[in-house]
Amino acid sequence: MLGENIKSKFRPRDYELFVGLDVDKKHIDATFLDHDQRMKSMKMPYSADHLLAYTRRHFPGRKVVFAYEAGPTGYGLYDGLTAAGHECLVVAPSMIPTAPGRHVKTNRLDSRKISQFRLGGELKSIHVPTEACRHLRHLVRLRDTFVQQAVASQVRLKAMMLLEGIPFPEPSGRWSVGAWAALKTILCAPALRFKMDRLIDAYSFAQGQLRQTTRKIHRFCQDTPDLARNLHWLLSVPGIGRIIATHLLARIGDERLIQRGCQLSSFLGLVPSEDSTGDDVHRGSITRAGDPRLRAKLVQAAWVAIRQDPDLHAFYLRIYHRNPRPIAAQKAITAVAAKLCRRIACILKQQRPYVVREDSLAAKKEETVRPRE
Repeated sequence: MLGENIKSKFRPRDYELFVGLDVDKKHIDATFLDHDQRMKSMKMPYSADHLLAYTRRHFPGRKVVFAYEAGPTGYGLYDGLTAAGHECLVVAPSMIPTAPGRHVKTNRLDSRKISQFRLGGELKSIHVPTEACRHLRHLVRLRDTFVQQAVASQVRLKAMMLLEGIPFPEPSGRWSVGAWAALKTILCAPALRFKMDRLIDAYSFAQGQLRQTTRKIHRFCQDTPDLARNLHWLLSVPGIGRIIATHLLARIGDERLIQRGCQLSSFLGLVPSEDSTGDDVHRGSITRAGDPRLRAKLVQAAWVAIRQDPDLHAFYLRIYHRNPRPIAAQKAITAVAAKLCRRIACILKQQRPYVVREDSLAAKKEETVRPRE
């Protein structure tokens, strides 16, 4: 997990009380557990202040650590507890062990389970992003939403025209300026014309919102010094533009979370899955963990990068020739995307620009002008 080692190792003996929380939008189910296995469970309104007041009143002077599952309520509870000076973990639900055969699940039992696992030191916290990073994530997600809406309008327009036998104005199928102008003047039944106009309006609206959101993202990054600095380094990477760079910053947040070069590619699901036993090694397709939209953008960036960086181009060719023709390109470009992630991790960790080696550029130039045999 990205950034799991940035904090010092958790030692249960350093704390006196372990509080497991199960949180919904209205209530908190809390279980208080100490080293003697004395347990107390209760339900209270969803409020960090209420939880802190209860803890101070019933457990004064105790060193307390809290833990709860990440969910739709976000990080407000974490902010309130840490601001009061307490340690708090936000745990991914998939990382909480579940006993097989247990068929009873309640909020109280979940909070009890979290407190017991926290006492045993079996839980690891996800990295809680800073406020600036959370805001950037909102903007990046909003931009992707408008992209999806625009594409959906295009797909619906073409599907309606195919269904009704109306030829698309552009023979190549491209959405050119001329094609959009022709769509507004096509003669058809009133009901079809009404639907077509509404889909065109929906596309225009999504495009307008998309442009505004993109400008807002750029201004937000420029107004935040840490984001602006890292954005500068990322834009030096071949194939990485502002859209992909801001999405990367939204997901990574703090460059200090990167401990190893391969950590980012693993975080984004670009490393092979593995199911090995003993001497038998079985590696499968990529894990596809993390943000699928960012992973797709990085694969697109890899196609640009191999045209700009000779080393990445040579790496692409090596992987391509090792695989059967039907899957060679897909395998090779995915490997390039993973390698690009490792290089991105290095430049962010070292806070320096990406540099294409001069000898590689010279070799590529010589190869370009060399006559074919």
